[in-house]
Amino acid sequence: MIPGVVGVSGLAIGVLLGIYIRKTIAEAKIKNAEEEASRIVEEGKKQSETLKKELLLEAKEEIHKTRNDLEREIRERRMEIQKQERRLIHKEESIDRKSESLEKKEESLAKKLKDLEQKELVIDELYVKQIEELERISGLTSEDAREFLLNDIRKEITHDAAIMIKEIENKAKEEGEKKAREIIAYAIQKCAADHVAETTVTVVSLPNDEMKGRIIGREGRNIRTLETLTGIDLIIDDTPEAVILSGFDPIRREVARVALEKLIIDGRIHPARIEEMVEKAKKEVDNHIREQGEQATFETGVHGLHIEVIKLLGRLNYRTSYGQNVLKHSIEVSHLAGLMAAELGADIKVAKRAGLLHDLGKAVDHEVEGPHVAIGADILRKYRESKEVIHAMEAHHGDVEAETIEAVLVQAADAISAARPGARRETLEAYIKRLEKLEEIANTFEGIEKSFAIQAGREIRIMVKPEIINDDQIIHTAREIVKRIENELEYPGQIKVNVIRETRAIEYAK
Repeated sequence: MIPGVVGVSGLAIGVLLGIYIRKTIAEAKIKNAEEEASRIVEEGKKQSETLKKELLLEAKEEIHKTRNDLEREIRERRMEIQKQERRLIHKEESIDRKSESLEKKEESLAKKLKDLEQKELVIDELYVKQIEELERISGLTSEDAREFLLNDIRKEITHDAAIMIKEIENKAKEEGEKKAREIIAYAIQKCAADHVAETTVTVVSLPNDEMKGRIIGREGRNIRTLETLTGIDLIIDDTPEAVILSGFDPIRREVARVALEKLIIDGRIHPARIEEMVEKAKKEVDNHIREQGEQATFETGVHGLHIEVIKLLGRLNYRTSYGQNVLKHSIEVSHLAGLMAAELGADIKVAKRAGLLHDLGKAVDHEVEGPHVAIGADILRKYRESKEVIHAMEAHHGDVEAETIEAVLVQAADAISAARPGARRETLEAYIKRLEKLEEIANTFEGIEKSFAIQAGREIRIMVKPEIINDDQIIHTAREIVKRIENELEYPGQIKVNVIRETRAIEYAK
């Protein structure tokens, strides 16, 4: 038991001794750490004091420098302010001097203005007296004198304007007529189309007069059938060996002619046979119409037309205007417009195309209401023709103002083709009315003594009274007559207005 107790005691002593030793060592370390901390704190305080002193020195130096800069800037600003003050004082003095000068000038001007007002009153009185004296001496009032002066000035201006107009017109005519003659002559020289005069009746020759009875048929059934199917009147009279077909539609008249000739050749004339021949004639005429349209496009070099437009062109072969074949006329206009376009550098294709199609509406103008120009334009729009061609077609009679050179060329080509000698026939009644209207227009102007329409209505010669119209006024009179003719008359080509002023002195020796 004792050794065990001893062991336990020894262990307890050892533990206590270990605890004491560790406590002693720990206290020693804590003391050393406290001493080291005290030393570090002292060093920190010393360093902070040193740093504080350095910062204070730097701050003092910066403050001193800033103070010097501020003092220098203040001195500079003070000097600048002093300069501005001196300048302002100088300006104020200058303004004061100027103000005094202006006041003196105002006083002077007011005095002068008062003097001027007094002088104006005196001048007005003198002016009124002078006017009254001048009116008394001249025997004219101021209004009469003003009118007299204006008339003199008007006469001088009229005289100068007439001379200038005459010079410009002469020069323009010399150059323009020369060039126009060259272009038109060249175009006409290269274009020659045949024209056939047709009427609204067609004569069919018969082998003998016996054929007339067969055409009429029993109780007139054959002639009634033919007239019903074709819409054409058959005139069978005492004309030997001939039957007259009458109708306003040239294509129906052509169908009737072809059918009747086939019946005459065949010899079998009865309603069933007539109906068969009329159908064959219609097909034959339709084919011929298409061929004529295609031939026209081939001759003019115009391609890409719709087949219906080509057929309408072919129908123009059976349409006449003043005895002129419209298809031949259209071909001629196409050639003329194309040649003139080539000379002037315009679009040849548009000019030729518009020239060929310009009278297209005449193919159906007896079936559709309205002028042929509007009808033709609607047809071309329907088949998607170009705007340039439609415009040129619409402008060829002046219904629409020409805006392109091609439109003007189509107008000119149409007039050339229609107005050249032998191209058209005009009824005597219409011709006489045109001449009478021409002379009537001229006679309505003041100072006209006599007027004569000559050269088949292509020139009007006017004699004026020399005591009423002077040499300067005849130019204006001629221009006014031309304007009236252009506005009120329709005529092919152009009309020359020739105004003549003649003064005669007649004495008799006795």
